[in-house]
Amino acid sequence: MAQHNAFYAQSGGVTAVINASACGVIEACRRHSDRIGKVYAGHNGIIGALTEDLIDVSQESDEAIAALRHTPAGAFGSCRYKLKDIETHRAQYERLIEVFKAHDIRYFFYNGGGDSADTCLKISQLSEKMGYPLTAIHVPKTVDNDLPITDNSPGFGSVAKYIATSTLEASLDIASMCATSTKVFVLEVMGRHAGWIAAAGALAGEQEGDAPHLVIFPELAFDRAAVMARVEESVNQYGYCVIVVSEGARYEDGTFLADSGNTDAFGHRQLGGVAPTLAGMIKQDLGYKYHWAVADYLQRAARHLASRTDVEQAYAVGEKAVELAVSGQNAMMPAIKRINDSPYEWRIEAAPLAEIANREKFMPRDFIREDGFGITEECRRYLAPLILGEDFPPFENGLPKVARLTKQRVERKLPEFKI
Repeated sequence: MAQHNAFYAQSGGVTAVINASACGVIEACRRHSDRIGKVYAGHNGIIGALTEDLIDVSQESDEAIAALRHTPAGAFGSCRYKLKDIETHRAQYERLIEVFKAHDIRYFFYNGGGDSADTCLKISQLSEKMGYPLTAIHVPKTVDNDLPITDNSPGFGSVAKYIATSTLEASLDIASMCATSTKVFVLEVMGRHAGWIAAAGALAGEQEGDAPHLVIFPELAFDRAAVMARVEESVNQYGYCVIVVSEGARYEDGTFLADSGNTDAFGHRQLGGVAPTLAGMIKQDLGYKYHWAVADYLQRAARHLASRTDVEQAYAVGEKAVELAVSGQNAMMPAIKRINDSPYEWRIEAAPLAEIANREKFMPRDFIREDGFGITEECRRYLAPLILGEDFPPFENGLPKVARLTKQRVERKLPEFKI
């Protein structure tokens, strides 16, 4: 078999374990050196391919690549850049194929969420139309856990563990102070359309009265009167109230509680802080002293508290992506298949991108408690295995040790391309 090069890129919001997937891809490519020559990484995601800004990963040591497994964020740079439809922006797609031809790239690995799955599928379709032999594999990643087909998305388990832990620890803090001080604590978590991360906060509560006392999901319309009634009831009954709220909490008409009026590069509404908005309502309606926090980047960067399950799955999908590619499968995604809840068992299967691109997986209604403010036992059974196990990074001088890459650039061969 002839040897050709591979391209790997990271897309969208990064996670605590996306680099573990990168590690899985790169190490698997090195094992398949009879088929795969060099691995080039796109600097800042797909933009690196469009601008021919490529990193020669073959220049990185085995030790540096292995260290990616315990390094958070996107080691090669990510981007929020959505390729438009092929018909009106064909030049961009043709440019990608030109870059791949120039550098003998026949394997394309795109590590991201739903928009990235769509990009990967489009590139696969165009390469076929243009007669260029390119194998395109999507490597799943998203903290939102909203990719279809796969049981869960790599990146979610570690965020879930962090949010559940933070909810537990903060609830102990407020419980110790509520008699003479703060009565309400609001924790805002990620999740624009799907409430999976908010649901994970509910894992902190195991017994009646445990925090969080309210979880507010984007899947259900926000009812101010009902929320205030439950907050007041919790304070009266337990002395305090802890709320986990999704950034995507919205009213009946679909308006976000914290819509800033702007949109990001993917066309998504920019959300501007639901925690202070909700805390302000509580102060206005009930007069309680409050504190609020926004987990923001902390929740997706917290590799020091990653779920071992998540790390193992993130590495496994990267490794499987290469296996799929060298076996000739195209326009596919390695998906996680749950075999058993307890003991937790899973495997990786191939799923067609045509069934994944531009589709979202929301919280099923039977995962949300009937009153809308918590999770059911069925949801708990689903979530619990995903936060299992610890995979602490090595520490040096009291801080986590992270990968340090040289990121040597590949010489450009094509004219400059404006994006």
